[in-house]
Amino acid sequence: MSQPDTAYALAELHRESRMGAFGSETRQREIRRIDLSDYARRKAQIADELWQASVDVGFFQIANHGIDLTSVREAFAMTERFFALPDAVKAQYPLQKANNAGWESRAQVRPSTGTPDQKESYQITRPHMAGLWPGDDELEGFRATMLAFEAQCWEVGMKVLSCFAGKLGFASDFFTQAHDPRAPDYQSTLRLLHYYAIPPELRDKLELWRAGAHTDFDCLTLLFQRPGQGGLQVCPGKEMEAQAWTPIEPDEEVITCNIGDMLMRWSDDRLPSNFHRVRNPAPDEYMGPRYSMAFFCQANRGAMIEGPGGKYPPISAGDYLRQRVNANFKGY
Repeated sequence: MSQPDTAYALAELHRESRMGAFGSETRQREIRRIDLSDYARRKAQIADELWQASVDVGFFQIANHGIDLTSVREAFAMTERFFALPDAVKAQYPLQKANNAGWESRAQVRPSTGTPDQKESYQITRPHMAGLWPGDDELEGFRATMLAFEAQCWEVGMKVLSCFAGKLGFASDFFTQAHDPRAPDYQSTLRLLHYYAIPPELRDKLELWRAGAHTDFDCLTLLFQRPGQGGLQVCPGKEMEAQAWTPIEPDEEVITCNIGDMLMRWSDDRLPSNFHRVRNPAPDEYMGPRYSMAFFCQANRGAMIEGPGGKYPPISAGDYLRQRVNANFKGY
């Protein structure tokens, strides 16, 4: 494995540490919606649309992506049932930071805020789940449901990444090989998220965040949101000084996607990994719990991240992810 590129990681963290202000909100920025139907025939057109949306904002939404809405709703129902388990039960499946697998609560401290995100999460990373699955006596069908959903997410993610591979001059299956789920060093992750309901005494605490401003560590994120449970905002890095944030309204018919730091590096910075956050609700908004599911396309540990132009020295995806996870879960 390569040695960690510490200077690069520290530069990213320094950039993120400047994004903790509340800022303002703007709806002038377009989050484009891209239709993936008839993918094989329309792949060149889809690739053009994905590239333009990514270069401009780094966020986009995909429709007709191939995951049935029934499957999404079933996965959400199972997610809610998992988080409804007593903390004492969930604590039997604690986060293994080195493997990005298991359950944590208020353990993630963003460099942008320095305060814990007001949420709990459960990470599913296939090769590292021994001893981390609730049994059927605790949550019947959970493992089977979530593994099937994870596989569907992987299929969609590889379609999108194949489009980017062609644009970058790589073979069409370049990223598919780099994310091979059969390999023992597979590290893509399905993350289930529960943002806690806001208690009355914290409703005006603007310094608390459900998720502080950050970029993702991966190549590509697929985010599923529930209707009526908003709060996600995006701010392109090229506009970070203004700190003007655009809300992304939840829509269960589409998947909201964003470029991650791995792909930004792999593209020699042509594809930007941009800032996003989940703000606390305003006093006149829904204050109940918020659930979401995110699939992180994270290249296998042994994959070497090296852009076509060689802008950055090569680094293994395992070294890269370890640096970023360590910076976010320092006390875990």
